[in-house]
Amino acid sequence: MTASQAGDQAKRSRPQSLVLVNTGDGKGKTSAAVGVAVRGVARGWRVAVVQFMKSGKWKTGEAKLAEQLGIDWWSLGDGWTWESDDIDASTQLARQAWSLAADLIAAGEHQLVILDEVTYPMVYDWVPTSEVVAAVTNRPATVNVVITGRDAPEEIISIADTVTEMRNVKHAFEQGIPAMKGIEF
Repeated sequence: MTASQAGDQAKRSRPQSLVLVNTGDGKGKTSAAVGVAVRGVARGWRVAVVQFMKSGKWKTGEAKLAEQLGIDWWSLGDGWTWESDDIDASTQLARQAWSLAADLIAAGEHQLVILDEVTYPMVYDWVPTSEVVAAVTNRPATVNVVITGRDAPEEIISIADTVTEMRNVKHAFEQGIPAMKGIEF
């Protein structure tokens, strides 16, 4: 097979969409996903972000940029579980976020859907991993999905095309430096 023939074959067999997973205990999972969102917008894609843990209380740089770029953005959590006054309410919020995310994926109107921190609701058994796997596996051919969060379940890793594990080597928080606008949010 010539190089030209191999290139032609690769073009024919190339998938129309991909599944990316950003996991691990290091910083940058959401930031990397937002980078993909920016590239998608630059290519004329319709992009959606569903944040499962973060609430809309914080005015993050990512959300401000999303508004400017026309990215559909939902922050549907109530913060982190260790800050929750009502785990049942947190669970319900995660299930509602999943319902929205599943509908967005199935509708096929967005070329990119980012499920930010969806791994936590799966690990906590708030959202069945099998439902996420089914929605992502059965998505319309043109819908790319980015999944972020620590401890991505093996079932998610196995259906992904690309998995990146962020590893914490050193973090400013560990040195007593608080979160900084423009860096962490």
